[in-house]
Amino acid sequence: MAVLQKECIFATELNLPREYEPNSTMNKSLFCFIVLFLTPFLKGHAQEWMKIYHEAQSTHWMLPIAVDSIDFATISAGQTQLLTRLNDATEISFSLETIDSLGFYSAPEATEKDKYQTFQMFVFTEGGQAINTKDYYIPCYIGLNGRDSYANRWLHAGIRGRGNSTWEWYAKKPYRIKLDEKEKMLGIDKAKSWVLLANYRDVTDMMNTYVFELGRMMGLPYTNHTRYVELFVNGNYVGVYQLTEQIQQNKNRVNVSDERGILLTLDVDDGPAEASSATNNFWTKGYAMPAAVKYPDDELLTPERRDSIRDVFAQLETAIKDRNYAAAASLLDMESFARYVLIQEFFYNVELSAPRSVFIHKDGDGPWVMGPLWDADAGFDFDWTNMKTGHTFFANYRETVMGSNPVRRNGNYSYVPAFFTDLFGTKEFVELYKKTWRMYADSIVSRPWQEVEAYAEGLRRGAMRRESRTWAISGKSFETELAKMKTWLENRRTFMDNLIENIPVPEEVKPIDDEQLCGTIDVNTTMQRSAGYTQNVHVEVSKSEVCNLLGIKESEFSENSLVAIVPLNTDGSEGANNTDGVYGGWFNGDNNPRVWDGGHVFIEVFSDLFSWNCGIRNDTCFDDEHTVTMQYQYQVGSTLKKVNVRVHFSINRGWW
Repeated sequence: MAVLQKECIFATELNLPREYEPNSTMNKSLFCFIVLFLTPFLKGHAQEWMKIYHEAQSTHWMLPIAVDSIDFATISAGQTQLLTRLNDATEISFSLETIDSLGFYSAPEATEKDKYQTFQMFVFTEGGQAINTKDYYIPCYIGLNGRDSYANRWLHAGIRGRGNSTWEWYAKKPYRIKLDEKEKMLGIDKAKSWVLLANYRDVTDMMNTYVFELGRMMGLPYTNHTRYVELFVNGNYVGVYQLTEQIQQNKNRVNVSDERGILLTLDVDDGPAEASSATNNFWTKGYAMPAAVKYPDDELLTPERRDSIRDVFAQLETAIKDRNYAAAASLLDMESFARYVLIQEFFYNVELSAPRSVFIHKDGDGPWVMGPLWDADAGFDFDWTNMKTGHTFFANYRETVMGSNPVRRNGNYSYVPAFFTDLFGTKEFVELYKKTWRMYADSIVSRPWQEVEAYAEGLRRGAMRRESRTWAISGKSFETELAKMKTWLENRRTFMDNLIENIPVPEEVKPIDDEQLCGTIDVNTTMQRSAGYTQNVHVEVSKSEVCNLLGIKESEFSENSLVAIVPLNTDGSEGANNTDGVYGGWFNGDNNPRVWDGGHVFIEVFSDLFSWNCGIRNDTCFDDEHTVTMQYQYQVGSTLKKVNVRVHFSINRGWW
């Protein structure tokens, strides 16, 4: 056996993509020789990386093996076990299959940075453990092949699963990495925590990248970066992954101060309903949205600090709910809000309606700022009818989340939290929103798409072919879906031109200097317990009676942004709408508006302001009656006039 250029030629097996499988097999009698040869070779040549070659290919894979720290290597038929012993004396085992040759070399220093190529990442877990949990980190070593653009790295870390639906539903899993020390990864600034997005739902692999690049173009702070890697775990090829930052407080991430910085996420999965055991979450006071404090983190977040953050956020909610633009603008970076909401509507991010993955941050006495952007593969008109198995997007570019008149939430998701839409009831915000669109409309597709195409070109050099062989998706191809995505975006841009131009500009709203309760209307309605959410009855309110109490003619009543219908607590204070309606409320057994969880009856108001949907949650409500109160609020000049509607529900408890 000859050794050429410090290479030891042998045959065993490495789980590589099919095109890298060898076309010949060496004689297994060589294995004894190789064991004897490798041990002195490894100790005698302190190089940085190990190359795995295939004789029939001009390319190679590089595995990060710190050669001078390997004590021994054993080879048996069909498998190689290498035990690496690094400075911390940890032993990591992994298997290599289907190898043509093994060599060692020192990587050259990076010269020209090419972030668009597809890099290689190698993860070797302690004892070869499978990564099958989100609950704790598995110790591992991570190697990065910078492909002569960035430094090759050999890092100690932990790795675990991450995500919600993406972890539960799909075979290709996303991961979270936590390095022992803050390090750069492929040119992205130092941090400990990183994310590997599987993008399994998204055949283009470009939805998050497009949205990140769009956010960067529009100046949203702390927008994530992208690097594509081909991932190996314990010697097995796993596929193409998107390496990006974990959203967190950090001078290289969301750079808010250690002492007074706040990072929140508005997210159902992190909120009190889905994460009931967590101590960092709450329902927001103004709009009853699920929120979780991401910074201060658990070590710094006391219950008192959490409640204080809730109160600070409630100040912003109150200003938005009152449609007091000046007050809201003093508490919120309004340009970031306009840009953020515009981006969500542009790529049709339905998760705004939940909400999910909505981040907002604040530094000290500064304003709240929207972002960073996160999680784009629920947009682009994803077909949710096959959400656990499907990969279908781009069917209709005319769908909307907030609608043609967002303050009325007349889009496909009428229950999108009014936190995102109430400011459309102010002239100032609508004008800012339209100005923002005009500023970016001409480049909203073309400029981010230049970046998308550059990354796509890197993936075309073999990586996406290997990905599609590993994760074959029937009827879908990278190139076809990428072309559909571009066409959808171009059509969307034309559609949004007209949509945004025609958003109604509200009347100039005068400051309210007086409030007047004009009277109360009593309405009686009977519901069937057996019908649950789908009653055949409505709450019918007399428009003429309401107008009479307001002191206006019926013909003068205008369904513009000056009217609202809010649920009231039994003490007369305002509650929050937690229904799918534009207006409405879920009411608990004590007749106070609360959240769906534990609710008894609900009222929903959609387009008809005088005929309201109603229903009952028959797995929690066993009462014979409920009396709840909704309130019309109508501004006349500088006076906010109010009419209470007291709804008496009689409940027929029979099932048949």
